[in-house]
Amino acid sequence: MAKFADIVGQEQIRGHLQTALRQKRISHAYLINGERNSGKEFIARIFAMALQCERGGDEPCQECRSCRQALSGNHPDIIRVIHEKPNSISVDDIRKQVNADIAIRPYQGPYKVYLIAEGEKMTVQAQNALLKTLEEPPEYGVILILANGTESILPTVISRCVTLNMRPVPDGQVKKYLMETLQVPDYRAEVCTAFSRGNIGRAKQLASSEEFDKVKEEAVTLLKYIHEMELSEIVTSIRHITEYQLDVTNYLDILAVWYRDVLMFKAMNDANHLIFREEIQYIKKVADRSSYEGIQKILEALDKAKARLAANVSFDLTMELLLLTIQENS
Repeated sequence: MAKFADIVGQEQIRGHLQTALRQKRISHAYLINGERNSGKEFIARIFAMALQCERGGDEPCQECRSCRQALSGNHPDIIRVIHEKPNSISVDDIRKQVNADIAIRPYQGPYKVYLIAEGEKMTVQAQNALLKTLEEPPEYGVILILANGTESILPTVISRCVTLNMRPVPDGQVKKYLMETLQVPDYRAEVCTAFSRGNIGRAKQLASSEEFDKVKEEAVTLLKYIHEMELSEIVTSIRHITEYQLDVTNYLDILAVWYRDVLMFKAMNDANHLIFREEIQYIKKVADRSSYEGIQKILEALDKAKARLAANVSFDLTMELLLLTIQENS
């Protein structure tokens, strides 16, 4: 199924898009911004399907020919912009797949909808080429740019789009979704919710991952014995994690949840609200020997490590800096 009612925790975006559909006031360009796996693609697909739906309401009927084509990924007027280079969307990609194509009227629907995933990968030249279309779009053109951050997107492009920012989904909603929709058991749903940090897609990924429990166990073992290990041993141990299918940022999130537990126990001396409450004896040891300032430094170092990895800084260097901070402050 794919309807607006299936969107979890993004009521503001859902409301904006459904109001636009009801009032027939569709913008020519939308920028949906949010972290990876947060549900941008799901929202864009539903909106594109609703735009083309033959019944013309604020919810795709999923039964008409147009909706069935959209559901199967074969609608001729819903165009996904693809790019051969993994790290960039080139000016040729935009010129051929958007600028040249949008000049041709829709084949069957009222709109031609373009989905540009990973929009932050557009080169400056590609964005400038797209700008020409954004400045003078045909009445039937709708461009949906999906971005994992807007830092690299030109202000001139942003100014011509309706920007919709994805927000973290409250933990209660994430846990309820996992338990009721995906039938995930209570404790596992709680753990996956904690590690998802409001990202519904990541929560689903972790809940369905057979490797998540293994990675979690290895991370906890490392944290228990980190003071007895040499730096080279620790880096080797973390490098082993990259053999799993899970993203290394998920591993760093596990470490962050551990140290948030340490911080909470140090402040409240109560294990009931901890995610790693079964490891309370180790959590207590770390809390007793660490200062509030030290734990905060570790949490900040974990965020920096994720930013460095996203910027393609050396894995070994990033991990060494992180682990030195952990050893010095815990």
